[in-house]
Order: sequence, then C-alpha cells, then structure tokens
Amino acid sequence: MQTLNQDLRFAFRTLRNNKGFAAAAILSLAIGIGANTSIFSVANALLLQPLPYKDADRLAILWNRSPGLNITEDWFSTAQYFDIKTGHSGFEQLALAIGGNNNLTGDGEPERVGTVRMSSNLLPMLGVKADRGRLFVAEEDAPGRAGTALLSYGMWVRRYGADPKMIGKPIFLNQQPYQVVGILPESFSLSREVMPTLGGAEQADIVLPLPLRPNAAVDRDHEDYNIVGKLKRGVSVAQAQAEMDTITARLRRDHPEEYPPNGGLTFSVVPLQEQVVGEVRMAMFVLLASVGFVLLIACANVANLVLSRAVARKKEIAVRAALGASRIRIVQQLLTESALLALCGGILGALMAVLSLRWIHAMGPKSIPRIESIGIDGGVLLFTFALSLLSGILFGLAPALRISRADLHETLKDASRGSGSGSLWGRRGNATRRILVIAELALSVVLLIGAGLLIRSFGRLQEVPPGFNPKNLLTVGITMSGNKYNNPKLVLSTYREMWQRIEALPGVTAAGGVTALPLTQAFAWGPITVEGRVPPAGENFINVDMRTVGGRYFESMEIPLRKGRLFDEHDISGNPRVIVIDEHMAQQLWPGEDAIGKRIHFGGAKATAPWETVVGVVGRVKQYTLDADSRMAFYRPQTQAAVRALSIVIRNNADAGKLTAAVKNEIKAIDPDLPLYYIRTMAERVDESLARRRFSMTLLGIFAGLALALAAVGIYGVMAYLVTQGTREIGIRMALGATQGGILAMILKQGLAIAAVGLSLGLVGAFALTRFLGSLLFGVSPTDGLTFVAIAGILGFVALLASYVPARRAARIDPMVSLRCD
Repeated sequence: MQTLNQDLRFAFRTLRNNKGFAAAAILSLAIGIGANTSIFSVANALLLQPLPYKDADRLAILWNRSPGLNITEDWFSTAQYFDIKTGHSGFEQLALAIGGNNNLTGDGEPERVGTVRMSSNLLPMLGVKADRGRLFVAEEDAPGRAGTALLSYGMWVRRYGADPKMIGKPIFLNQQPYQVVGILPESFSLSREVMPTLGGAEQADIVLPLPLRPNAAVDRDHEDYNIVGKLKRGVSVAQAQAEMDTITARLRRDHPEEYPPNGGLTFSVVPLQEQVVGEVRMAMFVLLASVGFVLLIACANVANLVLSRAVARKKEIAVRAALGASRIRIVQQLLTESALLALCGGILGALMAVLSLRWIHAMGPKSIPRIESIGIDGGVLLFTFALSLLSGILFGLAPALRISRADLHETLKDASRGSGSGSLWGRRGNATRRILVIAELALSVVLLIGAGLLIRSFGRLQEVPPGFNPKNLLTVGITMSGNKYNNPKLVLSTYREMWQRIEALPGVTAAGGVTALPLTQAFAWGPITVEGRVPPAGENFINVDMRTVGGRYFESMEIPLRKGRLFDEHDISGNPRVIVIDEHMAQQLWPGEDAIGKRIHFGGAKATAPWETVVGVVGRVKQYTLDADSRMAFYRPQTQAAVRALSIVIRNNADAGKLTAAVKNEIKAIDPDLPLYYIRTMAERVDESLARRRFSMTLLGIFAGLALALAAVGIYGVMAYLVTQGTREIGIRMALGATQGGILAMILKQGLAIAAVGLSLGLVGAFALTRFLGSLLFGVSPTDGLTFVAIAGILGFVALLASYVPARRAARIDPMVSLRCD
C-alpha cells in the first residue's frame, strides 16, 4: 500500500508538471468513456434490467398471427382465450385485458383518459399491491356488478390533489359512474410494455374490471383482447410455443371458416422483455458498437501521446533502472500514471454522461421503451470505473513495456547526438504510432459510413409521399360518449354544426374527420366479400382497412380523387350504401377494370351485411408508417354510419397550430362536456413517426463526428511529432538542395500513405459490418456505393488537412538553425 501511495503521488506530480499532455489525454478519454457510459445506461435500462414486475422473466404476451392473410400481430377473441386457458398446461396464470379511452367528467375540466379493462388476476400476477384501498376481486370478473375503478398514482395526484378520501367516491367515465376502490402505487406504470392495446393513450390513468359476457367462451367475432401469461417454473418459451402450435392446429381443423387454411393461424408466445425492447434491440447494439469504437480511437490517441512523451522520459527511466529499479517496478509506476489518467478521464466522462442523459430524456422520442428508467445507477458507475481502469491498461501497457526496456548507455549516447538524430521514418516507435493512427482511421471509416447510411436512409424516408399534405393541418381527437349521444341523429347534427362552426373560422379552408388518422397506430380492418369475384382455392376472405369519414375529410387532408366522386349530401341513412376506395384496392381487386359501380360487403361470403357500391377512388395513404405499405382500404360516409369518435382534421391557409384556442371555443360552445385530446398538427405527427430513426441517426452521427475529430487529431499528432523528431534530417536534406516544395510533398506523402492504409482497412470492415444495419435502413443498400465513396473522400480530405499543417511547418525549417541547434 505504501508503494502504491508513493506511485500515486509521483504520478500526480508528473501529470501536474505536464498539464498540456494531461489535459489532452484526459479529454480524449472522457469523450470515449462518457459516450460509453451514457449508451450503457440506456442499454442497461432496456436490455439488462428486468421489467419491474414480479417474476418478470416468466411473463409473456401472446399474439394472434395469420401470415397468409398479412396479419402479423393481432389480438384475441374471448373464445380463443378460453381455447388457450383450457388447452395449455405450460402457463401458471393467464390474464385478459383490453385498452381504450374514455371521457372523464366531473371535478374539473372534461378530459380524455387512457383506461384498461382487465381480469382481476392481472395485477396480482404482476406483483402489484394497492397503495391505498384494494385491487379487484374475482367476483368483479362477472357481469352485473356495479362499476369499480382503480386510479393510477399520477392521476390521483394530478386531478384529485392526492385526496385521501377518494376511496369510495364516484368518478364518471362516458357519463357512467364508477366507484374508486383503490390507488395504484407510484412506482407502477401500466404502459404499452404490457398493454399494446391502450388505444391512443401512452399509459393507463384508470383501470377497470373486465366482466365477460355469458357467451364469451364461444364468441370468436371480436378479436380485441390482450392475453398476458406467466409460465410455470421450468417451462421454456419453446415448450410453451410447441403446446400453442398444437392448439392452433386443432382450431384450424375444427373451425375452417373462421381460420382458413391459407391464413396459417398461429398463436405466438413472446417474452415480455422481448416485446418491450424488440424494436430497438438492433439499434441499441449498433450504438454500443459505435461507442466502443470511439473508446478504442480515444485509447489509440492517448497511447500515441504517451509514446511521444516517452521519448523525453527515456533518460529518466534509464537512470532509474541503473540505480536499481526493476523492470516490473518501472512498469508498475508507468501503469499507475496511466490508471490515474484513465480515472480522471472516467470522472469527467461520467459528468459528460449525466449531461448527455439529460439530453436523451429531453430530446429522446417518447416511443423509446422505459425511457423514464434510464439513468446513472450503481451498476453504471461500476461499469464506468471498470471501463476507466481497462482503458488505462489498454493505452498504457505497451508504452510502459517499451519505455521500461530503456538502456542507460544507449540513451545517453542518443542524448549526446541530439534528440533529432536518426531516420525520420525508420524508427520502431514511429511505426507503432503509425499503426495506432491507421487503426483509428479504420474504425472512423466504419462509424462514418454507418452514420452516412442512416442519414441517407432518413433522407429517403422523408421523401416518401404520405398520400396527403401534412402542412397547415391541425388534428384534434373527439369522442361523443354517454347516453346523451346514443341517438345517431344527434351525433350527426352535432358534427354537422361542428364542421360549420370550424369552417367559419378565419383562415380555415376545410374541416372533416376520420376514425383512423394516418401515422397514429389507429386502424380498423376485417374481411370483405367482392360481388362476382371467384376466390382462388383456399382463400376464404380478403382483409382490408375500413375507415369512416365525416365532413370534408378528403379535401382537408388533400387526398387526391383519382376517379368518380367523393361523398355528398345524398349519401345518407336510408339511401343505398356507398364507399370510396383507395387506388391500391382498385388495382388489386379489379385490375384493368373500372372500379366505379362495383360492390362489396363486409364479412365473409355468408355474412348478411348490406352491399356497398364504389362511387370514388382516391389516392393511397401511408396509414401505419412511412416505411411500410398499408393494406387495401375503403372509406364509409359518417352520414351512413354514425360513429361517435373521430379525429378532426382542419386545413388552414396559415399556421395550423394557432387555431387550437379558437377550435376549443367553438366545440365548447356546442357541448362543454366534450373533451378534446391529442391536439397536434399533422406535421408534428409525421415528425413523431420518424422520431426513433432520427434519434438513432443523430446519436450515431455524433459518435462518428467524435471519431473523425479524434482520428484527425491522431494524424496531426503523429505527423507533428515526426517532424519535430526529424528536424535534423530535414535540415540536412534542405542543406543538400531539397526544396520547400519537395519537403512539403514528402511529409504529405507520408501522411496520406498512413491515411490510405487506414481508409482501405476501414472500407473493408464497413463492407462487412454495415450489413447488420439492414433492418435500420430504408431505400438504401448497406453497401451503398455513393456513401462509401463520399466517406472515403471526406476522410481523405481530413487526412490531407491534418498532414498539411506539420508539413508546412517542416518546409519552413531553416537548415542552418536546425543543424546549429543540433
């Protein structure tokens, strides 16, 4: 311990006396360690920490899939729930739930809140206990009981001021009373992690019981429910999936009309952790690899600095060896200095990480799962400490071993000849420095090409036409709920008055509404039957998206009319049913024909739904995401299907965001109990749909920029060092007739030679590694030639600049001065 204390004091004095070297090394390491710490914090929260539920490793969410019908992720009917519950032995428990939204009135302004109806065993299965009051009991799973509710802790505090007397009080959802029986704990959040069917809500503010209808065990028509299960101890996901495959095989055999052979019905068992992080896992691995590269580049830079400084310490080390210091003792001292540097870099890096995590919380997309749990904890600090020590060993060991070999006789002889003696390019230490810079450049190339691909991909995605014009378009959610709006005529008259009032506002050119607004994850779909169409063998039905529109929706969205007409005042209840279809549906169902006048009805061939006639064809809209094609779609007029919930869209000839207050006033004048929700411009919604891609691109771009800067510093440092050490040789060359241009060209040639090797190795590495970016790219190949060429050009230019400054200084050396000083 005494020896360590001596080494630490000596290392501290040495670094204090070399402030420039210490500052450059600590800053380089802080950049690498800080970037690694911040991204590890994110990975720790997303990938390593278990979900905050009891026995989280045994929790799974189930999905209903029919790939043959292009159904990749669907929910369940209550009959399917009972099929699984009675036919599966691998689950300890199964729970049922369905998410939605409700109008909350009374005790303040009307508000649209996220709700989840669930079976009474779900919260206990997750290990949740009530903060106040109680949870649901099994009797509340049966129909006919008075409505009860649980409040989230946040809702209890925000709306009700943490009133301890809320237990037993009623709240009103869609004008129906529910008695509050409990408050959920503050630490519990029932978000999309567990309940992907929360509707438009990000998380549930209120939890309600889920009483099942008497015919629930045979009802296969409404596939609206989530199933969450807990596996029995010792049962693997693979075993559970095998049992599930047996169940679906039996269902396909026993119910061929509901589950046709071409559908390929299967129920998938997905671990809850995988469900939460599945979409961001690859992006996370890419970012982890990127910051690892940045740290390696930083270590290479510091190793170069240590090697350069070692030349000035060769005499010191040789004298210490001659006085009896062993090689191990010298290496120990030098590694102590490196470790001290690394720890200082780690402390500064941890501070940088704290700042960067604040930026991630502020700027990161809300769609990043568990973003609220990302932070610096004990595990992250331990990681930072270990990373700092590893970095110190990584950049300090090789220089320490080299310096410890110093020979007193040779060192003093070199000193008598002057520090600039010897060949400019032939020294073994210089070769090591060049190798380090080549490694830095190669890693930088890989990072820059990865960032370049994501930037090009993002640019391509922004160029995708969404099928509508998002500019100057305000969107507002509204739902007419409760007994007051049970009358369809009142619903239609209220919306009609709303369109008139809104379109009378200054600057408004059109207003309308739709049941499923694009890019909001809202959709409704089902099977249709086409009149006169003979389905291919094995096809029982076709799945399409269905949307109901009101007012002048198409004009507001500027969705182009391709053929026929839009809805008009004649399309009302009692008249023949009409629909407008998108051009994709027209091309798929009636290729080469005129779709106008064709008829379909909702449901399979045996369904009794009325026929609906196509009167118009409109452009295809990107409904789900900009990088995915939507299903075929048709639109119904609200005047023939009086839906009560619509997303209102308002076209303005100026800034749509300034309309909000005026729209609120007009709707409040119609009904003060109608809450408005999800108020955003359509441009904001488009921007939100790109948030994850933009975030990944931004982070990788930052890391690539840091890598490029560190590599440029590395090239400059090596070339400057070589020029300094080769002053005598350059002076001799110039005394023998070498011109300034010749010296400049010689130095530049050496710098560019180093860059060319690093660039070549980096291009090969990028060609191999960017293939893993495939799932993150859109419209760009992982081996996109333009990106590779552009990055090569940028690196070449940066290398030229980094080499030019020391080369120019070398060309200005006065041979008489350099030889006289030597």
